[in-house]
Formats: sequence, C-alpha cells, structure tokens
Amino acid sequence: MNYWLIVNDTAGDGRRGEHHWREHLEAAGLKHLRVGQLKDTDWEREVEPGDRVLVAGGDGSVGRVATVCIERKATMAVLPSGTANDFARNLVLPEDPAELCRLAVSDHTASVDVAWINDRLYLNVAHIGLGTMPAREATHERKQRLGRFSYLITLAQRARLQRGFSGRIECDNGVVEGRWLTIAIASGAYFGGGHSIAEARIDDGRLDVIAVRHRSWFRVVMAFLATRLMGHTPHHDDTLEHLQSSQCHIQLQQARTLTADGETLGRMSNVSAFTRRGVLRVACHPLVASQLATLHPAEDRPPGFDAPMVRPNPLQGRDEAGR
Repeated sequence: MNYWLIVNDTAGDGRRGEHHWREHLEAAGLKHLRVGQLKDTDWEREVEPGDRVLVAGGDGSVGRVATVCIERKATMAVLPSGTANDFARNLVLPEDPAELCRLAVSDHTASVDVAWINDRLYLNVAHIGLGTMPAREATHERKQRLGRFSYLITLAQRARLQRGFSGRIECDNGVVEGRWLTIAIASGAYFGGGHSIAEARIDDGRLDVIAVRHRSWFRVVMAFLATRLMGHTPHHDDTLEHLQSSQCHIQLQQARTLTADGETLGRMSNVSAFTRRGVLRVACHPLVASQLATLHPAEDRPPGFDAPMVRPNPLQGRDEAGR
C-alpha cells in the first residue's frame, strides 16, 4: 500500500502546505510518502487500489481527490487546510495537526455518501440563488483575512438585493413549486464554514433539499431561528421546505447560477442531483467510524447509482479548490 500526500499550496492562508504536513506525518510514524500537487495529474494515474491518499486543501481539493479515490478504490484522509473545511466536520476530525496525522494513518475508516449534480461530484452542498453569493463574491484576499466568516459577510452584503426566482422541485417524496430565495441540496450536514443542517447525515443515502421561499426578511429569519431551536423546519410555516430524497430534479423558469462546494458550475435552468451511498472510504474519528452505517447491498442503491462521474477541471484547483 502506498501513502500519498496531495497538496494544494494555495488553500486557505497557505500556511498548511507540504512542509507542515510532512513534519507531522513523519512524527506519526509515516516514513515513506509519495507527494503530488493538486494542480498536476500524473499522481491520479499512479494511485492503486488500497492506497491511502491524504489531501491537504479545502473542500474543493477534497472533492477532486475523492473522485480519484472512488475510481481507483483508494481510501482518502483529509488534512483540512482550506477556509471552510466542511467535509472534515462531518468526519469529526481533530484540529490538532499531530493528532490529525495519527488518525489519518490509522485503521479507523468508514464508508460515506457522495453526491453528483449535473454529473459533477460534490461532497457538501450545492446552491441556487442567494446561497451562491458567498462562493461567487468572497475574494481570495477576504478569505485569507477573515477565514470562514468571509462567506457570512458576503452573504449579508448581498442578501437584500435578491428578488427571488420561480422553480419546481421534484423529489422521491413529492413536488413543491414556488418563488424561492435560495435552494440548497446537501449531501452532508455542514456548509459555509460550520453551519449545520438539521437531520442531515453523510451516510443515510439521501440528499437534504432545503428551499427558502421568497418572503419578508422577518419571516425568513424567524423560520431559521425556529428551525435551529426545534431541530426541524416548522410545520406551521411553509417559508422553509425540507425534503429528503435519493435524487431530485429542479426546473427553473430562467437560468440561474449553480455552485457546488464553493465552485461555480455555470448558469442553468435544469438541475439534477443524486447520491451514491457509502462509495467513498475515508479515515475518520473512531466514534464516527463506529456510528456511520455500513454500505447496504445493491437493492439499497438509489436510481442513477451507475451514472458517470465527471472530474473537475484540474486547473480549477488553484483558486476555487483553495477554499
């Protein structure tokens, strides 16, 4: 088995690069390590089944390495080095670099879900509408200076300019239509630097679709507060729609920008997403490894399980994957 360290040197503030992680990995007992840069592609062809691929970068970097690990049947270990690091939060990874590196080379692993949207892999959340603003407008300089709070500041600055958009959302358990402020399609439980989604899990074989109707800001804020307090969307208020489904399709009246894990995928009016259960093997906290569900047999796999996996453009790893 080979151990790989794949580094995105532009991730976060740039201080958690190759030298930083090499030092801690060697202290954890890992002496033989193959190193590659995220912007290159040679390492992708050399990864073999059973290898352990350690990725030092943000959520965009992790998504690209996850694609390779699924294709090559390798195990992925995350060394959070970006701005948000939401996928790492799902795995309850420690913040201490020394402890994290010991965990990355340990036997504590689990299988987790991965989602695709318009045939593009993502691990955390995809956005249409207001939720795309932080990814599109938070500058690299602001990310370095303010960290994960850069997303919240950008969102607050742009929120009042949103007029909403009309669309239809189709899921396994129903259809909802309306004028929306934002639609989020989550694979895991975290987004935007640690904000959580009630009832969402990374191992349940379901997407969590959160759609916010175009209402007064007072109603929107009150609905969010009620959701945080109760742990679920209010039953008496349709401001927030929360659907859980193995797949979903969104039809918009007009094309809107779509983002996934902070990367802009373009403007589109038809959006389709699905999840594949337990297809990615990851190193994680021992408690998470014991709690996450094991991969169920083929009859549990959702429609679209064998859909093609489209890789991100390797050149996008420099800026967008540096989250």
